[in-house]
Amino acid sequence: MSDHTLQYFIRLRHLQRRDAADVTWSHAVNSWSRLTEALTGPTHMMEADVIIRGGEPKEPIMAHPPDTDSDITLKEWLEAVGGSDKGIKLDFKSLEAVSPSVLLLEEVYRSNRPVWINADILSGPGGVATPLEPLAFLSSVSTLPSHTVLSLGWTTGGTPGTDNAGYSWDMVRTMEETCRALKHPVTFPVRAALLAPSFSQLSWLLQQSDRYTLTVWTGKEDKFSPQDLLAYKADFDSSRIYYDL
Repeated sequence: MSDHTLQYFIRLRHLQRRDAADVTWSHAVNSWSRLTEALTGPTHMMEADVIIRGGEPKEPIMAHPPDTDSDITLKEWLEAVGGSDKGIKLDFKSLEAVSPSVLLLEEVYRSNRPVWINADILSGPGGVATPLEPLAFLSSVSTLPSHTVLSLGWTTGGTPGTDNAGYSWDMVRTMEETCRALKHPVTFPVRAALLAPSFSQLSWLLQQSDRYTLTVWTGKEDKFSPQDLLAYKADFDSSRIYYDL
């Protein structure tokens, strides 16, 4: 199944055209205050991080490591989102949070809203963090409805453009082999500063299936301007490259 995110927002008249660059994002919606702000704001998609609480009770909460607690659980977060028409993107840094979170997601699907599930499952350019084990992660999310977007990325690190050469052919081919048999639409999060040295590889990746899209993101320390994307935007189908900046 191909990604229905754009069609959802066009149907609601929140977007006027099939251009993924028009989709806007609220980031780190990991507290009640940030959630309230995002729900009442103009963005289309809300991005948040899910971990298992460090103390008791052990349950999925909204926080980004190294934080270990939060003022809002995933269950509360999803209940609050339920009455809105926003899309959601949940980011997982550990396998232990995935299965209990999947069980809580049933309610949010009733509106047919876009639901993206994000995790780094392979080592990428300069990546130091340990990726989630691909088969274990994909098995945990395999029961999610077929329109769920799996956002499957590579760990990255260092200073892009100086001490690494971007996503290699081996990295991209391994990712495609991992995703080839999946039934869900897949978006590949790619670091904006690595687009230039990886252009051929990423273009090839998109050509392998109409289920595939790219989602461009930027690191906090990256020296990068959205204007730098203009040279590449014309070379990709505008409906298949999101900009989560």
